[in-house]
Amino acid sequence: MIREEQTALPTGTEGIEHQGVWAVVVDDEPDFARGLARLLAGRFPDIRVAAVHSGREALTVLAEREVHLLITDLRMPEMSGLQLLESVIARHPDLSVVVLTAHGTIEIAVQALHAGAYDFLTKPIEPDQLFRVAAKGLERSRLLAENDRLRQMVSLQDSRTTLVGEGPAMQRLHRTIVAVAQSDYTVLIRGESGTGKELAARLIHESGPRAARPFLAVNCPAIPESLLESELFGHVRGAFTGADRDHKGLFAAADTGTLHLDEIGDISPAVQTKLLRCLQSGEIRPVGASDPLTVNVRVIASTNQDLETHLRARTFREDLYYRLNVLVLSLPPLRERVEDIPLLARVFLARSCREMGLAAKEASPEVLQWLAARPWPGNVRELENFVRRLAVFATNERVDMALVRTVLEGGVQMGPARVGATPPPGLPLAYKEAKAAVVHDFTLDYVRGLLTRTQGNVSEAARLSGLSRVALQKILARTGERAADFR
Repeated sequence: MIREEQTALPTGTEGIEHQGVWAVVVDDEPDFARGLARLLAGRFPDIRVAAVHSGREALTVLAEREVHLLITDLRMPEMSGLQLLESVIARHPDLSVVVLTAHGTIEIAVQALHAGAYDFLTKPIEPDQLFRVAAKGLERSRLLAENDRLRQMVSLQDSRTTLVGEGPAMQRLHRTIVAVAQSDYTVLIRGESGTGKELAARLIHESGPRAARPFLAVNCPAIPESLLESELFGHVRGAFTGADRDHKGLFAAADTGTLHLDEIGDISPAVQTKLLRCLQSGEIRPVGASDPLTVNVRVIASTNQDLETHLRARTFREDLYYRLNVLVLSLPPLRERVEDIPLLARVFLARSCREMGLAAKEASPEVLQWLAARPWPGNVRELENFVRRLAVFATNERVDMALVRTVLEGGVQMGPARVGATPPPGLPLAYKEAKAAVVHDFTLDYVRGLLTRTQGNVSEAARLSGLSRVALQKILARTGERAADFR
């Protein structure tokens, strides 16, 4: 019997209990969407199927959970199936999308395939055909997800090299991690987004006596509030609508090991109470269970929020705060360890080339200097993403400022047209002259954009660029630009 669970889905959606795999059916005809969802759920009992009635509802579901299969009608009001497809593929390139079309509009389905759809079905839909396409799509997404997971595991094999840095801040951090790892107390990791909190948690685990035991991590805000308690502590069969089997929660799965609770400041008061009880007694009570279970789990929590503000607002329990705040690890933002940026860039460049099967590349000293001068508000994660783009678009073993400029402008030309292209008339043949011309053009464009943004405010421009006011004024003098011209 198919059971529907309303609480786990956005308004206007219907869901079917699962074991972690989602499929979404999108059609503006509610009866058709529900019928198709029930067909899929009956054929694939291990997945949860959501039936939604607009592209916007589908995007909401995709933002809240990992989806392996999306089946969408093409003709819908407000947001068409093609518009939904383009938005979904841009955000979830590995998702298998199947489009539905009526007879006589096959050309639109072909257009959808070119836009990234996995397959298409024509209405009226034959159930056997639906099942074949759905099965292949689910398997494709599963394999892609597994490959991605394996790549991440490989990149984390040598965890000691992941938190890269030789400066004083990172040296202190590594010493603190070694010391913290030897105890079994709860740890609270604090730091801005992108500073590497999960990597630090993994390092603590791998450096301590529980290294051979499980390490599990959960991003608390990524799980709907109505499901978080069940995900953490488990549930028994019949605990709620759709709970047709016992579910082992993350605490039970991490028994004798370590559980990393990322963004702990976002959990609800109800879950806070249960978490406090677990930390105090070492016992958990699955949803719907009458008896508690004893677990032996080291908890490492992390947050980018000011928990003290939450305490004053009474949105975070004071007793839980002091239970978590036993050992505190503060991760420095990248702006406080600028000296590490060149090393980070070299490591990320080598790693990106290795992961993508590219020939090894080297960043020029000018590029490393430029990277070190940028503010990087997204911290290490932002830096790594930018270096990845440089690795992808580099056509030789040298990453230079010409490539940086091209990537920043978004004007990278892919394909054979780049190979052996004729240089523009007047380009100097000497390497030093060519490089000087490129650097000059980049500098000129950069300072003009900077002064335009700040309306000629040199102090603000210096702050945004990461340069000193004196250094920026020297650049202005060298390029002949006047701040007053931009006011």
